[in-house]
Amino acid sequence: MMLLKSLVSLCILAAVAFAVPAQEKRIHHHADLSDHVHNDAHGFQYDHEAFLGKEEAKTFDQLTPDESKDRLAKIVDRIDTDKNGYVNHAELHYWIKHRQRRYIEENVNKNWNDYDQNQDGKIAWEEYKNTTYGYYLDEEFDDVEDKATYRSMLRRDERRFKTADRDGDGIATREEFTAFLHPEEFDYMKKLVVQETMEDIDKNGDGKINLNEYIGDMYTPENGESEPEWIQTERKQFAEFRDANKDGYLDGDEVAEWILPGEVDHADNEAKHLIHETDTDKDGHLSLSELLDKIDYIKTSTITDYGGMRVDDHDEL
Repeated sequence: MMLLKSLVSLCILAAVAFAVPAQEKRIHHHADLSDHVHNDAHGFQYDHEAFLGKEEAKTFDQLTPDESKDRLAKIVDRIDTDKNGYVNHAELHYWIKHRQRRYIEENVNKNWNDYDQNQDGKIAWEEYKNTTYGYYLDEEFDDVEDKATYRSMLRRDERRFKTADRDGDGIATREEFTAFLHPEEFDYMKKLVVQETMEDIDKNGDGKINLNEYIGDMYTPENGESEPEWIQTERKQFAEFRDANKDGYLDGDEVAEWILPGEVDHADNEAKHLIHETDTDKDGHLSLSELLDKIDYIKTSTITDYGGMRVDDHDEL
């Protein structure tokens, strides 16, 4: 049961990470550009991670000013694919999408060897189950305190694994395992993403989400605490936008509209936003000097972070 305790820790950490702002946590933006909310009034960490990549942003934060400038110059040179000395919208958009894809690939690679126990280049359900939950548990979890929770987790994992396993052979290829880990990235998994969300929030099990369940998923008041303003905003969001048919509940279709918001290209929006914020001469593209002038902003941006960006000879676009 090598990963069982870490699995529980991951669930706890995820709950903490999503606590602020909780109203954003359910929306899937295709390999999220950042774990932070996109609100420039509260800082530019979202943009930092979109430009740099999540791991590279952490590295960037530890560099001296001169090292930061040198690293940024190397990143800009990679983004500037036509080598004209400027970064345009298309190049920036492509770069951020590349960071998204790289993040997913590296996340899958990081998990692959843990589960592919026989090293055959595939992961069978039994391999995943045994590595995560342990050989000897036999689905009874007799030595686990919260047996019901673990049984539920096992059932949910098995259902997701079988859904990702398109040919139904009980063995996941790398593509199928990617769908298992990142179901929001695959059209054929999106129905399951909605189902899992419904199950998480629908506490009374009636197959729909009422306002109290919707708010309760985001916020639990402390004793004597007044309701924050953003919760009041979410109440309005529920009534005016989320509950499209105005029956007082969210059904599966309405939840899908909420958490899987259509074909919005967040990388494109982020590229436009970054150009708007850093293009001081407003000529529609960015020079290295403009980016260096805004280095404090860039150090809190997605361009530099996605997928553990490493600027070296092996990091190809």
